[in-house]
Amino acid sequence: MVMGDMNMKVDLLVVGGGPGGYAAAFRGADLGMDVALVDLRERPGGTCLYEGCIPSKTYLHLAEYLVETRKMAHMGIHFPPPRIDLDEIRAWKERVVTSMADGLVGLAKKRGVQLIQARAVLQNSTTARLEGGDISSIAFTKCIVASGSQPAILPGCNVAQGGRIMCSREALALPDIPTDLLVIGGGYVGLELGSVYAALGSRVHLVELQPALLQGVDPDLVAPLRYKLDTLFHQIDLQTGIAAVEERSEEVEVLVEKHGRKETLHFDKILVAVGRSPSSGHLGLENTRVTLDAAGYIQVDKQQQTAEPGIFAVGDVCGNGMLAHTSIRQGRVAAEAAAGKPTTYDVRAVPAVVYTDPQIAWCGLTEEQAKAEGKDVTVLRFPWRYSGRAQTMGETEGLTKILAEPRNGRILGVGISGRGAEGLISEAVLAIEMGAVAEDLALSLHPHPTLSETLGEAAEILLGSPTHLLGKKGAERKT
Repeated sequence: MVMGDMNMKVDLLVVGGGPGGYAAAFRGADLGMDVALVDLRERPGGTCLYEGCIPSKTYLHLAEYLVETRKMAHMGIHFPPPRIDLDEIRAWKERVVTSMADGLVGLAKKRGVQLIQARAVLQNSTTARLEGGDISSIAFTKCIVASGSQPAILPGCNVAQGGRIMCSREALALPDIPTDLLVIGGGYVGLELGSVYAALGSRVHLVELQPALLQGVDPDLVAPLRYKLDTLFHQIDLQTGIAAVEERSEEVEVLVEKHGRKETLHFDKILVAVGRSPSSGHLGLENTRVTLDAAGYIQVDKQQQTAEPGIFAVGDVCGNGMLAHTSIRQGRVAAEAAAGKPTTYDVRAVPAVVYTDPQIAWCGLTEEQAKAEGKDVTVLRFPWRYSGRAQTMGETEGLTKILAEPRNGRILGVGISGRGAEGLISEAVLAIEMGAVAEDLALSLHPHPTLSETLGEAAEILLGSPTHLLGKKGAERKT
């Protein structure tokens, strides 16, 4: 097969170059399959690399430094006001993205994965038409759809690069620092990007239709974050909807509605962060037996196989939390299944992280889920004000909690709110996947003084002998 042929044939066609897509392509190549990866972008990485995970975390890292330098004053370290150079910040972000993209291209080349920049439209269960590329069609034995997702847009909002109404993509281009920014949506995207802009100097006003930020996340984990955001953001309004939006040359006029009352507000820019929807249209799926649910998500089994035996689907287009790490695992599973290997997507503890300050991370069963399902659990809470390491960092609002099976102490779920939660949650994931009990976690040595000790001390509560708490304080039985 030569690039430039009008037609080609491969063992495995992967549609979409995000984490799920390139993971599937790489795994398929490692298993000896002839693989082609088709994406609209020239290089793999997808939204996660170019307009999502990586740019946002790059900016959040810088925002954390800005906030930290301001906090240091009460510890005796004083900094002059920072000079913010947006050109240099954008250049740093681009260097990070470019380095990672180049790495993915190199990995694809070494594995023999053919990268094709085009739009793939399935003609049937074994052929796809390629639009916008040098190759007109491609025949395949197996196909993995990893087309990802796109931001949901509010009615009446016209999102465009350079405009005053932004979604995450436009916000991460960081065109400027608006004086007044409205963030619509209290999920992780709204909170993360709102935190970035607030740290850079914007006066951020956030509105959320639901009665809580991060709806569905345990309230005690959100509480430390809400405490910090009340000082970082100008205003947070819950149970507040958007009745109308009008973009003008010099501002955006927004009509908000709260408890039946309407108010007109004016902002330099607004950021719409109300969720994402699957990119399952325009793929030609109607020419196959692939089925979608009412929301447009592709339906798959535990091998990521669709109702069309030779076609698999992974990542955001299938739903399941829309997390890059689940997409990568699903991509590997799909490639293995396509190659005829025994495999299944069987994960007991999916970690989730909100990269705000403080961070929030959780895995396994949550307290909110246990309550909704009527499950009997023991909840073990270790407040960070009893952690020596948290005291040294001035991060005492944090919390580590464990949900355990009352009969045998088996760990069912873990939630952490505080600095570095992104790294701490991995120990909990391993504990749940291995079927560990609280005693296993309690008897595992954790270095002192570290924040990882909070996991061990939370587990010790169940044993009745926590070192830095008295008795079983912090433990409660819930149904």
